[in-house]
Amino acid sequence: MPKQTFFNLPEEKKEKLIETAIDEFSKQSFKNASINKIAENAGVAKGSLYQYFEDKKDLYKHIFDIAGSKKQEYLIGWMHQLQHLDFIEIIRELYVKGIEFALENPKLAALANHFIKESDVKFKEEIMGVGIEKSNLFFEELIENAKKNGEVSKEIDTKVGAYIITNLNTSIMDYTLNKMEYEDILKHKEMLLDNVDKMLFIIRNGFKS
Repeated sequence: MPKQTFFNLPEEKKEKLIETAIDEFSKQSFKNASINKIAENAGVAKGSLYQYFEDKKDLYKHIFDIAGSKKQEYLIGWMHQLQHLDFIEIIRELYVKGIEFALENPKLAALANHFIKESDVKFKEEIMGVGIEKSNLFFEELIENAKKNGEVSKEIDTKVGAYIITNLNTSIMDYTLNKMEYEDILKHKEMLLDNVDKMLFIIRNGFKS
């Protein structure tokens, strides 16, 4: 996470640095992204970046966290319009809104695209850590609300349920990406949503005959 020196910067300078980093990481993989370019385009000395962040990975984590927070805020902003839907329908609609978010934020979508293609599993797990925690908390709240409405059994463990949904989300995206590129998912969302529907059918009905 950023050092205190970063938070002490004027708001305009912080925003410029973040925008520049998002731009670079949206164009390049983490490995190929250039700290020199980020510093140059942000109008700061390269050495200054290491006063704000430990290293390139620390900066990347912060950018990834910002991207995740923006997406979550976007989805939460839609929640009040989804109250007429049941628990499973809300989860499906969140996928639809997630695709819309990607289309409305092409640089963040490109950042996600590069990240998905990273081959280092440990690196991906480390970067996704904070995002997974936020996702779990989001679905915990959703499950608790569904319990109050009588849509979800009170016998369901909320934390386990949220953990399962979060990991199913990751799995269904990986499953879809085995069949098509991320860019194609945004152009042809029907395939992703078809897989989502199959996943949600299992969640709703289980494996019982």
